[in-house]
Amino acid sequence: MEIKFEKWHGIGNDFIIVENVEVTPEIAAKLCDRRFGIGADGIFNAIKTPAADIGWNFYNSDGSIAQMCGNGIRCFAKYAYEKGLVNKKKFTVLTKRGIVIPEILDSGLVKVDMGEPIFEAENIPVNVVNPMDFEVEGYRASAVSMGNPHCLIFTNDDGKTLAKRDGSKIENAKIFPEKTNVEFINVLNFSKIEVNVWERGCGITMACGTGACASVAAGVKKGLLNNKVEVMLPGGSLFIDYSGKNIFMTGEAEKVFEGVFYYN
Repeated sequence: MEIKFEKWHGIGNDFIIVENVEVTPEIAAKLCDRRFGIGADGIFNAIKTPAADIGWNFYNSDGSIAQMCGNGIRCFAKYAYEKGLVNKKKFTVLTKRGIVIPEILDSGLVKVDMGEPIFEAENIPVNVVNPMDFEVEGYRASAVSMGNPHCLIFTNDDGKTLAKRDGSKIENAKIFPEKTNVEFINVLNFSKIEVNVWERGCGITMACGTGACASVAAGVKKGLLNNKVEVMLPGGSLFIDYSGKNIFMTGEAEKVFEGVFYYN
C-alpha cells in the first residue's frame, strides 16, 4: 500500500498528515517509528465531516488514540488551508475533544482557541480529592484537562532530568485512569515559564501545546502566573493567553517534507 504524506512540526513536536487513509493503530505505530518508518510524535488523518469545516483522526506514536493535540492542531490547520481542504483562515476542526477553532494569522503563526481548561477531578480524570494539590510518585502536583489529562509539577529542579527519570512512572500512576501527560514547570517570572514534557503515549517530546495551556491554567489557578505567559519548551516558545474563559495559544507550524511510504 502506497501512503502519500506530509511531515510537519510545531516547535519540534512532529507529525505525519495523511488524507483518505484508513489508519489503524498498527499503521500509525509503523509510520511514526523513527527507524523503520517516517518518524513522528503522532499522525493525523484528515476527514470530511458535516459537524465542522474539517475533522481529523489522531494517533500517538505508539498507536494509541489521543483526544487533542495543541501543536498538532496548528500543523493540521496550516496543512488544511494550504492544501485547499478549507477556504478560509479561521475555521472549525472536529477532534475527539470536540470542535476546536484555529486561525492562520497574517504573520504565518497559528492562533488556536483551545477552549476552557477542566479542573473537576472526575472530568480530567484523576482519582484525588483536590486536583490542584495532591501527591504522586513523591511530587506535589496539580491536574488539568485540556481535552486530554495533564499532571503539572512546579519545581525548582531541572525539569528535563525529572521528565526523563520520572515521566513514565507518573504517566502510568494508578490515580490517572486514562494515564496522563506530565509537565515539569520552572517559573522564571509571572509571565515566563520553562516546561519539559513527558507525553502520554510518546515519551519525551520537544513541545506540547495542550501541556503549555494546562501549565498556564494551573499556574494562574495557583496564583503563580499572570494571564499572558510565554511558555518556553525545548523546541521553542508558545504564547498562551488565559485572560478570559477560554485559553488561546499562538505559535509556529512548519512543513518539513512530503513523500510516499510503502506499507507492507
